[in-house]
Amino acid sequence: MATQPHVLRSPGAESVEALHQLVLTSLDDDQAVETVSIPLAGKSSIADYMVVASGRSTRQVASMANKLAEKIKAEFGRSARIEGLPTADWVLIDAGDVIVHLFRPEVRSFYNLERMWAFGDAGTA
Repeated sequence: MATQPHVLRSPGAESVEALHQLVLTSLDDDQAVETVSIPLAGKSSIADYMVVASGRSTRQVASMANKLAEKIKAEFGRSARIEGLPTADWVLIDAGDVIVHLFRPEVRSFYNLERMWAFGDAGTA
């Protein structure tokens, strides 16, 4: 009897950290610009992490989003929800415990999500 490949599916802290690391690695591999990770655990019930990054063009933003969704499906066996394609000015990837916002730089600076979610970190109002 063949054994199934090990797929991490538990909702525990290890899988959250593994998902977070997969997101960061994927964005780095795809040359995302100014990637910021905001820990939300204990501050919001929507996710444990919010990751914000930029792509240089709508094509790069769309490509990063699609590749990330494919990697999440392959590694964790779950489908991430994607909003914002095909315009790809701002793409949201909801991977459950990690929410990813991918922007074109102009759109990112307009919405300034990092400041909105800073939760009183130094230097924010």
